[in-house]
Amino acid sequence: MMRLSGRFRSSLIIGIQGIRARKLRTLLSMVSLFLGVLAVVVVQAGASIAERALLSDLELTYGYDGTRTIGMPPEQKAADAVLTSVKGRTDAVAGISMQGIIGEPGVRPVNEGGAPIGQDWGGGQVCFADGHCEEPSGPKGAAVEVRLTALTGDIRQFRPFRTVSGTWLDFTTVPSMAPRLVLNQEAAKGFRQYQVPAEMRVRGTTANLTPRFVGVVDDGGTEPRAYVRVDELATWMPPGKLVDPNTAGEINVMLRPGSPVEQVLTAKIKAAGLETYVNDVNNREQQEDQLRLMRLVFFSMAGLVLLIGVAGILNVGLATVGERVEEFALRRAVGTPRSLLAGIVLAETLLTGLLTAAAAIGASALALKAATTLAGNTHPILDNVQFPWEAGVAGIIAGIVAGILGGFVPALRAAGIPIATVMRA
Repeated sequence: MMRLSGRFRSSLIIGIQGIRARKLRTLLSMVSLFLGVLAVVVVQAGASIAERALLSDLELTYGYDGTRTIGMPPEQKAADAVLTSVKGRTDAVAGISMQGIIGEPGVRPVNEGGAPIGQDWGGGQVCFADGHCEEPSGPKGAAVEVRLTALTGDIRQFRPFRTVSGTWLDFTTVPSMAPRLVLNQEAAKGFRQYQVPAEMRVRGTTANLTPRFVGVVDDGGTEPRAYVRVDELATWMPPGKLVDPNTAGEINVMLRPGSPVEQVLTAKIKAAGLETYVNDVNNREQQEDQLRLMRLVFFSMAGLVLLIGVAGILNVGLATVGERVEEFALRRAVGTPRSLLAGIVLAETLLTGLLTAAAAIGASALALKAATTLAGNTHPILDNVQFPWEAGVAGIIAGIVAGILGGFVPALRAAGIPIATVMRA
């Protein structure tokens, strides 16, 4: 074991001496290999960033992996069971969604039906339990319709909303008589485009509300949506009117795995004669096939570029061994083992590969830093992104593999040089 360690150390020392003695040739080898290793690093970094961006968008919409969601029909019995079950809990948050129109009273909103701003879904009719439907009346005016979601707590522990401006809802203060609203980006777009009065009407309230806009978030949604504290909205609603099944409302509960709320809430909902729909959020598993295919395609392209670099370092290695035939034959004549001669050549190519990998990783990290500095504000995918450690590991592995592949044949040739060669010289 000590002898093998000594041979390895000797190979490394002689390899470093060979690199120092042939700086220009080493530089040429690095240049030929640089693009190949750089391609591997860039592909791995791009794949990691794209994967995180994809999962980040899914987390905005569906929540973190591992989150459990419980959906149920928009019935008042379900709403009562939810509010009593999650009250005071930090491991579960309920959201009750309904229609809200902010603007002039007595007019139809510019985005009837809660359509994205600039689109017209038409309709907006309300159908009742007896089967008859009512078409909206009145002219279109300065009003914007939003999907109003009343929350029992901070939902950001399950869905990582990105704050665009202002602040998020504060659930630690006493309820305000003027409900505080946080808009998503699509809703904020509507209020920037249209000047509307601060008056909100919600079906079931005793009077129109005067809301206060306190912030804007990116929630990954494409429809106008506003978030409000459920206790501030309930102040303006009679008991038993928080949910209106005629307006396509929603009731969803997000909770941590193993939360006792799930068992209690499920039992209450079933006792009320309603059904629940339980789902586990698993974004990564659902996108695994797509991510695997993306990596396979890009790594195949990077592998081709890396092979070109390996061919370059192989040519340089063969030429170097050809020039050092007498040196290697002389070493053999004084008792140097063939394995040590092969180790000397492999040490040079491995060191060249590692130096190239370091240069490629450094160049990629600097390029990514420059990109985040210059374009981070305009491209959210680059905002505060860090150089992925997976890309550095991939670069080191690519450098080692290239060093071994590029030095294997020259090492065999060096080990096979006969002692008689020095005698002929």
